[in-house]
Amino acid sequence: MTVYVAMGDSFTAGLDPDEPRWPDVIARELGPNVRYENLAVVGATSVDVERKQLSRAIELEPDLITLVCGANDVLASTRPDAGEYAQRLAGMFRRLRREAPNAEIMSATYPDISRFLDLRPRSRARVEKGMEVFNAAARKVALSHGVVLLEGFDHPAAQERSTFGEDGFHPSEEGHMRAAREFMRALRERMGGRQWRRGSREVRAPKEVPSA
Repeated sequence: MTVYVAMGDSFTAGLDPDEPRWPDVIARELGPNVRYENLAVVGATSVDVERKQLSRAIELEPDLITLVCGANDVLASTRPDAGEYAQRLAGMFRRLRREAPNAEIMSATYPDISRFLDLRPRSRARVEKGMEVFNAAARKVALSHGVVLLEGFDHPAAQERSTFGEDGFHPSEEGHMRAAREFMRALRERMGGRQWRRGSREVRAPKEVPSA
């Protein structure tokens, strides 16, 4: 692997430039000679990812792509349309498959982002339901396009307050490290016995990222 591109919203972009983000950890594990570009933007919706990040990601000729989006679609609308989201996500995966055919693509479902937010009961129920249906759409689309999908919604870490930052929404440093471990574990499983070039030598899938 020579180029890794991360796409998405604040889950991928992070909020604190002084704290390591999970894509940063992945890039470090892939090796010093791997080019790494994090195109994610805080507040990005799936529309933003498609319009402002997708073409640039393809231009970089990536070997590995992580694409996680959809949470802001739910937060920005009282009636988020999971069908439109599914079509948009499928369109992005199709284009990546067509124009970056050698790239490994990985995605993830979101945890219940309403769990630790200060929301009124009706708003909490709306956000929780929205994330459930959007995650279901992401699972279906990823399966149909052969995309590796990590489960964030049902992961035990999603129920722990320490996984989230002070705002109860964005990942904490521990949350980023846990996400990095899960992505690296999935990548190792996906690669199987295959090798990629790290520096000037061939290596197998990287060792597991240490706990935070």
